[in-house]
Amino acid sequence: MKVLHSCQIGNNVTVHAGTVIGSDGFGFAPQADGSFAKVPQIGNVIVEDDVEIGANSTIDRATIGSTIIRKGAKLDNLIQIAHNVEIGSSTVVAAQAGISGSTKVGKGVMIGGQAGIVGHLQIGDGAKINAQSGVSKNLEPGKAVTGSPAHEYTSALRSQALSRKLPELERRIKELEQLIQQLKPTVE
Repeated sequence: MKVLHSCQIGNNVTVHAGTVIGSDGFGFAPQADGSFAKVPQIGNVIVEDDVEIGANSTIDRATIGSTIIRKGAKLDNLIQIAHNVEIGSSTVVAAQAGISGSTKVGKGVMIGGQAGIVGHLQIGDGAKINAQSGVSKNLEPGKAVTGSPAHEYTSALRSQALSRKLPELERRIKELEQLIQQLKPTVE
């Protein structure tokens, strides 16, 4: 574990091996010649009390201000938390998830493994993001999403169930079309 300068770690925090807290965020400004100039990352990271951070995770310092992991949050292994992100209290994030810069995650949120969240979003309290979902829009409190791009969870399940029935539905439609043809009066 490595905690870089100006970062604050609360009480009863567990940080597993290989984790880096306070590394520079991914901030680069495009230049006229096609190169990229590094944007100074002068903020810090604040990890509040009762947080657990799994092995080989990275929490980037804020560009300005603080990246914040609120009280009771639990982060699995191999998590990427970008600059200026805020993770709400009692939120859980499963392995290999990534949260892009300046996203605000509410309290009690559940984020599945390998989920990706784009930057500058608001994820409402109690939202649920299924594994491998790609979230590109704000989520209302309590919303459950899945897929990439992420969409409403129960609707996605209905679509998956229906797609498995497509061959049977196609057969039934053809039968109905044949019956309709047989019922049509013949024109003389």
